[in-house]
Parts: sequence; C-alpha cells; structure tokens
Amino acid sequence: MVTVQDIEQAQERIEGSIFISPCVKSQTLSHLTGNTIFLKLENLQMTGSFKERGAVNRLAGLTTEERSRGVIAASAGNHAQGVAYHAARKGIRAQIVMPLHTPLVKVAATQGFGAEVVLHGLNYDEAYVEAMRRKEASGLTFIHAFDDELVIAGQGTLGLEILRQNPMIDALIAPIGGGGLLGGMACAVKETNPRIRVIGVQTARLPSMLAAIENNAPQTLPAATTIADGIAVRRAGERTLPLIRKYVDEIVTVEEEEIASAILLLLETEKTLAEGAGAAALAALLHQKTQMQGRRVAVLVCGGNIDVTLLSRIIERGLVKDGRLVRLRIHLPDYPGALQKLTVVIAAQHANIVETRHDRAYYGVNLGDTVIDITMETRGPEHVEALKAALSTAGYAYERVQ
Repeated sequence: MVTVQDIEQAQERIEGSIFISPCVKSQTLSHLTGNTIFLKLENLQMTGSFKERGAVNRLAGLTTEERSRGVIAASAGNHAQGVAYHAARKGIRAQIVMPLHTPLVKVAATQGFGAEVVLHGLNYDEAYVEAMRRKEASGLTFIHAFDDELVIAGQGTLGLEILRQNPMIDALIAPIGGGGLLGGMACAVKETNPRIRVIGVQTARLPSMLAAIENNAPQTLPAATTIADGIAVRRAGERTLPLIRKYVDEIVTVEEEEIASAILLLLETEKTLAEGAGAAALAALLHQKTQMQGRRVAVLVCGGNIDVTLLSRIIERGLVKDGRLVRLRIHLPDYPGALQKLTVVIAAQHANIVETRHDRAYYGVNLGDTVIDITMETRGPEHVEALKAALSTAGYAYERVQ
C-alpha cells in the first residue's frame, strides 16, 4: 500500500513540473455553508486537472528501456491530456486510446499536447481493452488512470500541498472516482495530521467506491451517464480500496442537479470554471451532505475541462431553477394588436422577452384565440410573482411552463 514516504518522494520528483495551485478562501461560500471554505484550484493546471501529478510521477519511474518504447493510456479526458502533455515534455512517445464518442475538443487537446490518439470503442471499458491489447502487441508501458502506486502517490502530493498552504484546516472534501486521488490525498493528510476529517464524494449514479466498501471488494457497476464524467468509474481500484478504507472518514453521494448548481455557483460567484467532477465536492457541502458547521474546510476543485455545450445547458437550467429565466403560456384573443397589449404589460414589469412561440392548434385553444409561450429574463422569484400578478390584473389566463 502507498505510504506517506512514497508521496513525499513523489513530491520531490514532480517539483518544477507541476503548477502549485492556489488554495484560496471564499467569503461567499463560507457565508453560504457556515464554514470557512478554502478552494484548492487544480482546474488551473496546464491541462486543466490534477491528473498531471500522477502522470509526471509515473513517467519519472520509467526505466530507460521503457522510455525508449513509449507509453499508452486509456482515457476519455483528463488523464489522457496529463499523460500526453508530460510525455511530450520528456520526449516520450505516447499513445492514447479514447472512446469513439469522446468530445472533439478533448481529442484535439490530447493531440495538441503531442500524443497519438486512437479512437476505439463505445465507452471507457472498450477503450481500456484495446489499450491493453496494444500494450501487449507493441511493448508500450501502460499508465493506469488511478490503480497504480506511482500514480496514487503523485495525486497524493495534493494533500501535502494543501497542508503547507493551510495547516489549520479541520476537514478535506474531494471527489472519488477510482480512488487514486482521494486515496493518496487521504494518506498524506491523515499520516501528517490524524485529526483532519477526510470526506469523499461520488456521483449517485456510479457510487463504485461505496459499493466496494460495502462488499469488501471492488464491484463492477452497470454503466450510467453523468455530468461528472471525470469520476464516472464503474469499478473502484484494487490498490486504492485499502487506502480509502483506512484513511477516509466518510463517503457521500451527490445528484446531477446538485452538481450542476455547484458548477453554476462557482462560475457566477467565484469566477471559476469547474467540470462536473471538479464541482462534486462543493456540491456535497452546499447541499448539506456532510454535517459540518464552523469548520475550516479545504474543498478540491479538481478539474475544469467541461464541454461548452454542456456548460450552456447547465447555465440555462440554472437560470430557470433560480427564477431568472421563466416561460409563461398565456392565452389571448387572436386579433391584430393583442400581442402588443400583452407586451405593454410585460414591459411595465421590466421583464425582458427573449423568445416567443404562438400556437393555435393545441392546448385546447378556442377558435379565434391563441396561446403564446413567452420566455423572459427576470431578476428572480419575487420579480416573477410580480409579473404574474400584473398579468392576472390585466385579465390574462396563463400557466408557468416548467
């Protein structure tokens, strides 16, 4: 099992190759949660995630012969970029097997960092099988995303770094996928200061580490989709499970909407872009999955590589949830000037119309009448209620479209 000495040695190896990311206090999040919150911003690494740490340490452990042959990895995102970037810096050939449906932006980034990308399979598991086949056929050294002692030790350097930046923390909250990140961090933190509480966060759709702990062995869960794709691991690691069992105090799960709201909050209040996995730890704290009040808490924002299309959907849904984007289905007579009269009422309430859609055939509309769906920007729930009251006063029948 990985030890704190392994992590300390990894710290020496990666020094100079890895950006020391800031661990900053957030006044807003501290106020919202009743704790003193410090955000460890690993999304600011060159490739946008913590994965570089394990990749650098693993590459540093290659023999001369292994370096000459090159390395191979299977990944749909962050691990791919970490291996590609640092292999190129060291002059090592890297081949990355990625699923066929990997977003183009991630494929392009991995290629841009200098790796040869092979697209294969419908998911990570099929890409992994192909990577292992290629490893055996070509003699490349396989670099696992989490279930490797040098990778675990490299990720664990985050724990040592946080303690140097803020030695007085009471708790550490970080996401769990296969367990390499939190296993290494928890070892570093607990062996240095056992009083610090360590909490892991998984997506409720793929709680593979929880299943492994409950069954005393890794279990392969059915495939599931989640916006936290960075921790969407179906099977926990054999090497990481003992570390999690020994050093992690609690594991909690978060739902998709909770992760999405944390992404939006980080973006709007902290001006910090996080991917789903990167926001999972904060989601657990914001939605009171952990019982902490008045504590000094380090929260890991582990990555920021989010697809912009997904981000746009998260922002729009977040605005709807917050009442800052509202759609009303309004009944009105179908004659010239009827819509103008309606917009006068809306304008008087200072709501901004962003989309309209007429319908004369559905929703039980009487002949001679119409229904119009109007999407509007508002200032929030109180503004929406004032707008609805004004419409009622003006004699309009309406319903809110959720």
